[in-house]
Amino acid sequence: MPTGLAALLLATPVFGLQLQAPTLMPGPWFSPEVVTVDATLPLPELLQVDAADGEGETDTADADRAYAAAVRQRMETGQIHRALGIATWFPMTFTVIMGMIQYYNLYGFGAGQNDNPCATGSAVIGQDQCWGTPWPHLIGAAATTAMYSVTLSFSIGLLLNDPNEVLTGRGTFSDRMRAHAVLAIVHLAGMLAQTVIGIGLANNWFGDRANDYSTMQTVAGIHQAIGWTTWGAYTAAGLLMLL
Repeated sequence: MPTGLAALLLATPVFGLQLQAPTLMPGPWFSPEVVTVDATLPLPELLQVDAADGEGETDTADADRAYAAAVRQRMETGQIHRALGIATWFPMTFTVIMGMIQYYNLYGFGAGQNDNPCATGSAVIGQDQCWGTPWPHLIGAAATTAMYSVTLSFSIGLLLNDPNEVLTGRGTFSDRMRAHAVLAIVHLAGMLAQTVIGIGLANNWFGDRANDYSTMQTVAGIHQAIGWTTWGAYTAAGLLMLL
């Protein structure tokens, strides 16, 4: 007669019985709930990373990169602006000199209608400067206006990109930049006025020398005064940045 253990072993495959390790339960042996053990251990505080802190560091890095890019762009723009400013000074100087010569030939320095250099045959650079289009002065004025306009566009770029707030800061350099800006306003106003008056003189808006000599002489004198004032302001603005 088989023993109890032998009977159990024989009955297991027949009746689907299976031996298995007992399951841990929180309560009595008959409780159907199974204990779930969480094996995840909390990280030490030093190793824990706050998501908000990570976002703050990213924003700071982006701001630093943007600032560095703005400073680099301003430096490059400033170098181009300086080169164009120097280049513009030469045709501007040529233009005011040729304008002074033209004024002297047509009106002298306080001369009357019959005793100015053109009337007496003593015009500088020749009598052909007394009529027709004054080409040297016109070419110089056109070149000056074109180069000045390009230089002005870079100047506006510097005003719009000032990451270090130079114009509103304190110190010697900021003072020089503010003086440079004031002089820039002066020579910009001068350039606009010169363009209007020059076109008016060339197209007889103020009369003609035969019938309105005194008026033309006065307007031409104002044109001269504004021209030299513009040149002086432009030269001073440049020297502030070069010296």
